[in-house]
Amino acid sequence: MKKIYLLTLMAVFVAIGTLGAQFFWFPAGIAKAYPVQHAVNVMAAITLGPGPAVVIAFMIGLLRNMLGLGTILAFPGAVIGAWLAGMLYHWFGKKIWAIVGESFGTGIIGALTAVPLANLFMDSSAGALFFIPSFLVSSVTGAFIGWLVLLRVKPENMIRLQGNY
Repeated sequence: MKKIYLLTLMAVFVAIGTLGAQFFWFPAGIAKAYPVQHAVNVMAAITLGPGPAVVIAFMIGLLRNMLGLGTILAFPGAVIGAWLAGMLYHWFGKKIWAIVGESFGTGIIGALTAVPLANLFMDSSAGALFFIPSFLVSSVTGAFIGWLVLLRVKPENMIRLQGNY
């Protein structure tokens, strides 16, 4: 029963991230910024753990690409950010660390990872300095949105399935 519940919550997060991308995004160079993705990453990392957060981030990126709402750049930032947010929250137990993990994982590491992908798949010669500002703006904005949402959730109502990754 616990696995079904976990899969259901993951599906809800994927739906929120995919639908939210349709309504709330902004252009950031050749990349598109999707703060809802990063909000979902933080919420999933805190409530479900790093493993499910990574799967959710990947599925949102995959669906966005299949629907024509995103680019290949959706994968490196979101997945790395979700993993780092989940791991830092798991290690330190404070929500602020999930925000730091999402922001640094997506904004810095994901942006650096996006450079070779953009060269290979998008025929872009943009360097890291081109991606870092746009990735940072999107991830920091989204991470704080996720944090604000979780502030409104009472701790006794928050379902924690940590450790199931």
